Amino acid sequence: MTQRACIQAGEQAPVFSLHDQRDRVVFLADFKGQRVLLSFHPLAWTTVCATQMKTLDQQWQTFNKLHTVPLGISVDSVPSKKAWADHLGITNLSLLSDFWPHGEVAKAFGVFREKDGFSERVNILINEEQRIEYVQRYAIPELPDIQDILTVLHTLEAEV
Repeated sequence: MTQRACIQAGEQAPVFSLHDQRDRVVFLADFKGQRVLLSFHPLAWTTVCATQMKTLDQQWQTFNKLHTVPLGISVDSVPSKKAWADHLGITNLSLLSDFWPHGEVAKAFGVFREKDGFSERVNILINEEQRIEYVQRYAIPELPDIQDILTVLHTLEAEV
């Protein structure tokens, strides 16, 4: 089976639901009318991924003011996500488990690395109508700069 290419701006976001670290089911459709930042990260319990997720949690209020819901997502299981969130002190951010079927949501967005068994590191911004608004891929060892996505969000807010 050929893997889908990375989703592009303008495309409709694939519909999905995943469990978060609290074992709550999170439906993308629940956020219609708000922007959603899907912040894909390869694996929990790694330094760069930890910093990426802690930064999103620390910027929670800023995202809220920009009418955006950030969500972390990786192939780790719900129990692993819960232990990791507790270890990192994450209180607001939902860490979604794309564990089973393994990487299904990452595959739907075209960011699953089949040979590695985990996703790319990528930020995908979904608009209020659930269309892709922005995609930024990063090298696996690269920490996404939170200011990049906040600048994009401030620009989009100014256009409204």
